[in-house]
Amino acid sequence: MTGDDVRVFRHPNALLVSHVHNVLASAGLVPSLRNMTLGGGAGELPPGECEPEVWVPAGHRLRAEALVEEALDGPAEPPPDWRCPACGEWLEGAFDACWQCNRERPR
Repeated sequence: MTGDDVRVFRHPNALLVSHVHNVLASAGLVPSLRNMTLGGGAGELPPGECEPEVWVPAGHRLRAEALVEEALDGPAEPPPDWRCPACGEWLEGAFDACWQCNRERPR
């Protein structure tokens, strides 16, 4: 964590904050968690200052915000339906493998 970090997500649900952190970490953005244990301080401290947060280096802000949006809302457009090259079965875009023959979706 450096002085050039920016907050990209905060929420009262620590599990959701941890999920967002894991999404950003798997993308190689080096996120950090803050305020994970301050919930008990709400009342003595302003509630907004006690919510768990995810921070990233400032240069990763735009990419992180896009990943957070996708993690919470899903991809902007669903993948198109596809035909299995092995057995010819038509599959919905959400499937990565054919339910008929178990062949993986071509890239």
